[in-house]
Amino acid sequence: MEAHCRYIEEIRLNKALPKNSYLSALPAVKNLSRTGGLSFDSDVTFIVGENGSGKSTLLEAVAVAAGFNPEGGTKNFSFGTYDSHSELSEYITLSRGAHPKDGFFLRAESFYNAASYIEEADKLPAASPPIIEAYGGRFLHEQSHGESFLAVIKNRFFGNGLYILDEPEAALSPTGIMSLMVVMHDLLEKNSQFIISTHSPILMAYPDALIYELTENGINRTPYKETGHYIVTKRFLDDPDRVLKNLFE
Repeated sequence: MEAHCRYIEEIRLNKALPKNSYLSALPAVKNLSRTGGLSFDSDVTFIVGENGSGKSTLLEAVAVAAGFNPEGGTKNFSFGTYDSHSELSEYITLSRGAHPKDGFFLRAESFYNAASYIEEADKLPAASPPIIEAYGGRFLHEQSHGESFLAVIKNRFFGNGLYILDEPEAALSPTGIMSLMVVMHDLLEKNSQFIISTHSPILMAYPDALIYELTENGINRTPYKETGHYIVTKRFLDDPDRVLKNLFE
């Protein structure tokens, strides 16, 4: 993969969080304070960790600080169904490289809302072609969750872009995850950057990716086969009967 100037090169906390903020207790945030910042020196960065570690909160803050709607979509998406995003974006600074020509914040949690926004927007009179044409020409609610996810990724991601994905595997089968990796490969050859939070050991295997693992002890660059997700999954697949027996005893 040919290196290029990345759209987000680093994130840093620019001021201390309020002492009573729940964010201060999240491993992602308190360890960001300890490290001083995170560098994105690969075209693909994964942020991984257990539930409650704050990886989605951190990813959301990066997306909002980069100009995306908190509930997802392009920078032109202006809808809001429930104001639940954290204030973390107000406390971080992005060090930027090149300016992306395209971009998308795709999050499993609020994807339904983004799909609804596209349908509602296309009901309004407009001189331009319907928005849905950029998403494959078929309304996303008319497809399964996984199909609509891939329709967005395959049709709406144009390249030369910054793509921030929050747990995309939530909608995808193992085969679907591998289809996502193929699209990622094509887009990376078109000067794109991906920042992804995930639990998927399949997705995390993307070649030359940078993996940040969030734990109570820190935010650490971790080789793929040393991540907790890989170790637990491999142990289970190697001998599911033994693992289940130990689990249920």
